[in-house]
Amino acid sequence: MIVNNIENDDIMKQYVIDELRPEDHKALKKYLDEQFGPAEMAGIYWIPVEADWLNDIQLQHKECRPHYLALDLDPGRLACELLVRTKNRLSCDCIQYATEKQRNWLIELVDNMFDRLEIAS
Repeated sequence: MIVNNIENDDIMKQYVIDELRPEDHKALKKYLDEQFGPAEMAGIYWIPVEADWLNDIQLQHKECRPHYLALDLDPGRLACELLVRTKNRLSCDCIQYATEKQRNWLIELVDNMFDRLEIAS
């Protein structure tokens, strides 16, 4: 399900999978730790977006690379932010909501992860 969260007048588009069972959370955490390194803070995983998936502006901004999509894993849910961002800057033209291609790539990545871990979604 794709939802918009509204906080402090800002909109954050997300792809959310909720009602995770404790064993699903444990398997997802282990997998994400192995694939992307341990969460940098409270269940946040930074998923690098390969150059093939970047839009024209993101490709031009080599100084901002790498670009990431963030996954937020909590005990009951996995929320995937649909904002392509960089760790190098807080504000830049290349920080944008995911294109359709990027969004579909992220959803496919998550679906494949659930299939691999045999988690019903």
